[in-house]
Amino acid sequence: MPTLGVNIDHIATIRQARRGSDPDPIAAAVIAELAGADGITIHLREDRRHIQERDVRLLRQTIKTRLNLEMAATPEMVAIALDVKPDYITLVPERREEITTEGGLNVKAQGDRLSKFVNQLQGAGIPVSLFVDPETEQIQASAKTGAKFIELHTGKYACSPNEDELQLQLDKLVKGGALALKSGLRLNSGHGLTYWNARPVGRIKGMEELNIGHSIISRAVLVGLERAVREMKALIN
Repeated sequence: MPTLGVNIDHIATIRQARRGSDPDPIAAAVIAELAGADGITIHLREDRRHIQERDVRLLRQTIKTRLNLEMAATPEMVAIALDVKPDYITLVPERREEITTEGGLNVKAQGDRLSKFVNQLQGAGIPVSLFVDPETEQIQASAKTGAKFIELHTGKYACSPNEDELQLQLDKLVKGGALALKSGLRLNSGHGLTYWNARPVGRIKGMEELNIGHSIISRAVLVGLERAVREMKALIN
């Protein structure tokens, strides 16, 4: 049974629309935890479009579950991570032009570079996860970096236009998960998961955590954050 990591980036997106102080991601994280979230996920982007350094530091001091910090593999971000010491790091690809993360890391092409960051972070006691597409070569390359986890990118699955494509993409996730476990990696998933498609991913053997943000925050606008989190938690369980 997977745990639920609630991504609160979009709370910060609303706040940054007016560069004010409301709604506060810290308050949202507390509500999410009270509603049953097993962890809080945030992405500190290089352009600071939503989450700010202030948020990262206050969340580290405030939340009672675990903090998953998503970030690009850059010296600036590594320095922040080493200072804040989240419970774990998820390294993700990042382009300033993108609206949201568009795919997984190309670990095969960047293996040596990523290995240095992985060793630096894990040497400081912070487990690292690599956000990758469910492709054999990327999963095998991830294992070679020494990272503890991978997070399978579920975007193609979530955006499937029909049932046949949905099943095809789910099969890829299942096979990717099996290869990850065989390679000694622990397994998480995320991106685009909703109340309608998360359950099959949560049933994949060895799946430890689903990281879900947009769908929960969107539903929270209509029914409230506590209810939205409770409903997702019940669904994946």
